[in-house]
Amino acid sequence: GMSDLLQPPRVVVVDAVERALAEDLTPLGDLTSALLPQDLVATARFVARSNGVIAGRLCAAETFAQVDPTVVLEWSVTDGDIVSPGSVIAAVTGCLASILTAERTALNFLGHLSGIATRTSEYVAEAAKGGSAYVWDTRKTTPGLRVLEKAAVRAGGGRNHRGNLSDWILLKDNHIALFGIADAVARSRSMWPARTVHVECDTIEQVHEALAAGADALLLDNMTPDKIRECVVVASASQHRPLLEASGGITLETIASYSAAGVDCISVGGLTNSAPVLDIGLDIDPA
Repeated sequence: GMSDLLQPPRVVVVDAVERALAEDLTPLGDLTSALLPQDLVATARFVARSNGVIAGRLCAAETFAQVDPTVVLEWSVTDGDIVSPGSVIAAVTGCLASILTAERTALNFLGHLSGIATRTSEYVAEAAKGGSAYVWDTRKTTPGLRVLEKAAVRAGGGRNHRGNLSDWILLKDNHIALFGIADAVARSRSMWPARTVHVECDTIEQVHEALAAGADALLLDNMTPDKIRECVVVASASQHRPLLEASGGITLETIASYSAAGVDCISVGGLTNSAPVLDIGLDIDPA
C-alpha cells in the first residue's frame, strides 16, 4: 500500500544500522550494560515530547533486531503518522541491558528522520495554502543517509527530487556557461536518450532557450514569485510544457506565494540539511 512507498529499501536500513551500531559498540561492546544482570527484563516506551510526524520506524526496529532479536517491539504508529506530546510511538519489551544498548542508536534514527518528516509536513501545509505545487527535496542530505532522509521526506508528504547524479541530467549554470542551453540539451539527448533533461534557468531568456531546446523540466532559480509567474505563462504556452520547479532560498514564509505562482514543484534544501530532531524519549519501567 501507500505506506510501503514511505519506507526506504530494507538493504539500506540494515547497512545504516550496522554502521551506526559499529560506531557505538566497537571494540568491546556496551561496557555499562554488561554490568547488569542479563535476566533483568523491562518494558520501555518511545514517547513523543512534541508535535510531529514519524519517520524512521524500520531503522529503530532494525536496531533492536541487530542488538538482540529477542526484544519485542509493538508499534502504535507508522511512518507518516502525526504525534503529539505524550503519544506512545512503540512499546519495547525484553532484556533491559539490550534495550539500553540499542536505545541511543534507535532514538538517533527516529528523532533525526522524524524531524525531517515534521519539517517537510510544515512546508507541505504552507505550500497548499498557495496552490498545488509538490514540495521537493534536494541532494543537500547527510552523507551516507540520503536514501533514509528521502524516505522521511515522503513520510512528511513531500516528494523526491533526483536521488543522485546518476538519476537524470540537471544542466546547471556552470554546465550551461560552457555549452549554452541548446548544445547542452542536444548533447544530453544524444548521450542519454531516455533520461530526463532538466535545465536551470536564471532569466526569462533562458526559459525561452530551454523551451526551444525541448527540455523536460526547468529549474527556475532564485526568482521572485512574480518572475516565476511570468515564466509559468511562457512555459504553459509552449507546445510541450515542461515540469516547472522553483528553488533558491524558499522559506516557510514564502513558499505559499511560490506555489500560487503555478510551478509544479518547489525544492527546499532545509527539509534535509537543517531540520531539527523531533524530541522523542524512552521511558523505562523496570519489571
